[in-house]
Amino acid sequence: MAEVASAAGVARATVFNHFGSKHALIEGITEGVLAFYQVMLDEAVEDRDTPTPDLVRSLFDVMARGVEEDRRFHRASFREIAKLSLGLDEGGPGQRARQANLVGMRELMERGQARGELTRDHRADDLASAFSALIYGTITHWLYNDASESLPLRMARAAEVFLDGARDRSSSDGAGDLG
Repeated sequence: MAEVASAAGVARATVFNHFGSKHALIEGITEGVLAFYQVMLDEAVEDRDTPTPDLVRSLFDVMARGVEEDRRFHRASFREIAKLSLGLDEGGPGQRARQANLVGMRELMERGQARGELTRDHRADDLASAFSALIYGTITHWLYNDASESLPLRMARAAEVFLDGARDRSSSDGAGDLG
């Protein structure tokens, strides 16, 4: 709370007056982060021209750049953001935002499957969950265990791990190739 007050140039009491508690502040931050992600996801779903694998790569990249840009902030708050976004605060805004994000990601995966860009061997819900787990896991590992290389580089590899597992290998005309 003191760090937020200092960064905002206000008294600590002002932060408490606005948010009420550290938990409420973290919820507000979580909502903002997940809302930003939701906008990115909505834009990806609305983009009917770009191949799904390219959209997936872009989501990994934009998230990586955002986290890396403000590593100190994300390192300080990501555990709380992860708890809320994973729904450990059942019924809270983090859980609601995460559910909305999974709906959008499922829609993107379904479209990729319909186009033959992604495998139908896995349910779209499972692909959406795997995408989310790989994103959170890669970011968490980078933030807390090993930041020896850039997060965008690490996330680019994670995107390829995801896409390799999601590739439609049944296509004989190459339409399932991911590049």
